[in-house]
Amino acid sequence: MIGDIKTYNRETIVHKPAGQFEETRFEKIHNIIFNDSIQASKIVAHEIADLIKQKAKENKKCVLGLATGSSPIKVYEELVRLHKEEGLSFSNVITFNLDEYLPMKPNDVQSYYYFMHEHLFNHVDILSENIHIPNGTLSSEEIYQYCIDYELKIKEAGGLDFQLLGIGRTGHIGFNEPGSHYNSSTRSITLDHVTRQDAASSFLGIDNVPKKAITMGISTIKKAKRIVLLAWGVNKAKVIQHTIEGKISPQIPATYLQDHKNTTFILDVESASELTRIKTPWLVMSCFWSKELKKKAVFWLSEKVKKPILKLTDKDYNENGMSGLLAEEGSAYSLNIKIFNALQHTITGWPGGKPNADDINRPERETPHKKRIIIFSPHPDDDVISMGGTFDRLIEQGHEVHVAYQTSGSIAVTDEDALKFAEVAKVLITDKNHLDKVISKINENNKRAVASKEVQLLKGTIRKAESYAATRYLGLPDEFVHFLNLPFYETGKVKKNNLSDVDVKIMCDLIEEVKPHQIYAAGDLADPHGTHKVCLDALFEALKQLKPKKMMEDCWVWLYRGAWFEWEPFEIEMAVPLSPDQVVKKRHAIFYHQSQKDKVMFRGDDTREFWVRAEDRNRLTAEKYHDLGMANYAAIEAFKRHYF
Repeated sequence: MIGDIKTYNRETIVHKPAGQFEETRFEKIHNIIFNDSIQASKIVAHEIADLIKQKAKENKKCVLGLATGSSPIKVYEELVRLHKEEGLSFSNVITFNLDEYLPMKPNDVQSYYYFMHEHLFNHVDILSENIHIPNGTLSSEEIYQYCIDYELKIKEAGGLDFQLLGIGRTGHIGFNEPGSHYNSSTRSITLDHVTRQDAASSFLGIDNVPKKAITMGISTIKKAKRIVLLAWGVNKAKVIQHTIEGKISPQIPATYLQDHKNTTFILDVESASELTRIKTPWLVMSCFWSKELKKKAVFWLSEKVKKPILKLTDKDYNENGMSGLLAEEGSAYSLNIKIFNALQHTITGWPGGKPNADDINRPERETPHKKRIIIFSPHPDDDVISMGGTFDRLIEQGHEVHVAYQTSGSIAVTDEDALKFAEVAKVLITDKNHLDKVISKINENNKRAVASKEVQLLKGTIRKAESYAATRYLGLPDEFVHFLNLPFYETGKVKKNNLSDVDVKIMCDLIEEVKPHQIYAAGDLADPHGTHKVCLDALFEALKQLKPKKMMEDCWVWLYRGAWFEWEPFEIEMAVPLSPDQVVKKRHAIFYHQSQKDKVMFRGDDTREFWVRAEDRNRLTAEKYHDLGMANYAAIEAFKRHYF
């Protein structure tokens, strides 16, 4: 079952022998699912801290295998806090990192040496001689012996007491890519294309991602006495399902962990969403049939038997593990009508509410007829990519619409585009010295370094101008366009700062100024460089602080998804159909973001341009609605309400 974090203490992160799983017969690796990845990370950090302290009491070294990437960052933050505030000492700790890129200098910001020192080692009392990170500067002649020596050092230290892991979408652990042998040891390896795609955001483009790496082997990892693997987000859901429920296969190296006797996967709700007990719980256990679960089950059945909702029969339900639901509802006919009506009531052409209409079965309130609305956009194009048709309709229907770009989006502008704009500006302005300096900075820019302030400003200005062009095209006055430039983002590099009180205050100030009846925000946490999540956290914290104020009593929050995923039909609470003409208008609004066209820097694992993704996604949502029995719309933009 999914449990609130408070129901678990440190002792729950222990291996349960085969046959004692609380999960299901499908699952071959012990796992715990948490609602909050931050709190889950803290629990993992406390298990590590307890191990360090226990080893210290026994006057022994504590040997840790450590991972990099976004998944363990909060674990390291909590370990640092425990050191600084509660006196946790790392003086008895020896560490071995899983991997490093080849070639890679230690001081490059993308190096795992840099990552580990920035997130952990620079902030605790670990001895420098006890830190071991694979060397990314080795020549090809040196690698073989180096890897043998790395294995010997682990053995001499007494073996790994604890190994922390993340997981790649290819199923890799460390950099053990598909095809890795279960007996593999530390070695050099060629990176899978998908792995390099996933790393592209950190390197400002896939062309800058190294093609090779040094990694601990599967055998090395499996020798650890304890293994904890972290996975966050919906983009890890499929590989987690294959790893936990599938057969052991070299094509998904993480499945080798099924043979390890003390492994736990720590998951959030989204990364666990494809597990059988989460996706289709009626197939494995008796269910409490909540309103949402009924919708989910009926939509699943409709898709499985390829029938619209109203054509589902008692036989369909009984033959697909849903006899309990049918018994509760009485008949397929009554259940079908109920679910069909619920789906139909999500559809509206009036996202701001329809004036002088009965709103009982509509997703939005009728009053006030003219609403004040804020559309929060993490980057300067998420608004039109994700809800451009709804944006357009809200303006056309007479609402006071504000759009707030939470970050400058500067790192997503290529040096080539920045150089083009700088050279055009140089022709047009008299103060050419400043432009000469900017052009020089761009030409000198190291892809693995922090962009200068001048270059950041230019790139941010490019995106600001493009945003104005798009909002003017939709008919929005400039005074309703806000550029928040939240400080957490403005680092000049892919790695951002933590959310601060200053960021939240900027959000609060705008909400208090506008006093909105509606807020739209990006609820897409699959963004490959994490900005969407921080921007959403900023909004949630602002709402928490503002909730006691009377103006918030009449404020509804609607979440849209970004360029990577869409809400599933059972999650959708407002569906806004788009006409073919509106699809074209939305496309043109996206086109105004010229710096993001053709050479998209942060496309994730999808090679399509953002406008193509948006159209495909909106068309697919419309097709799903049609398959369930709704009208055949050209496209649909989808929203889920957030209750605060």
